[in-house]
Amino acid sequence: MAWIYIIIAGLLEIVWVIGLKYSHGFTKLIPSIITILIILFSFYLLSKALHSIPLGTGYAIFTGIGTVGTVLVGILFWEESINPQKLFFVTLILFGIIGLKIIPEEPKELMDMIRNRFHKVRG
Repeated sequence: MAWIYIIIAGLLEIVWVIGLKYSHGFTKLIPSIITILIILFSFYLLSKALHSIPLGTGYAIFTGIGTVGTVLVGILFWEESINPQKLFFVTLILFGIIGLKIIPEEPKELMDMIRNRFHKVRG
């Protein structure tokens, strides 16, 4: 269920970024209210997903979906420029999202050892 939450949250990020455009710096009341509500719901779903998805992985996927989606919406609907370099880097982001989803979790013992050493250094 967490992966569904993170995907929906990322898709909502695309929607609220578009809402930012239409709110004109939060000077238009209705678009501003709608945008704020979508932001809140998006972050709520992100927080639910982060209960079981590692923080770095979850946030990277959330922002990656939002970034790729926003770039594609800009190209398709607002005639933003498209060139091979932009497509290359958007593709890299997509591969990063896929990679973060398919890599296995680190062994618990190794992570515990790293955390313990980190806390000793800090403490």
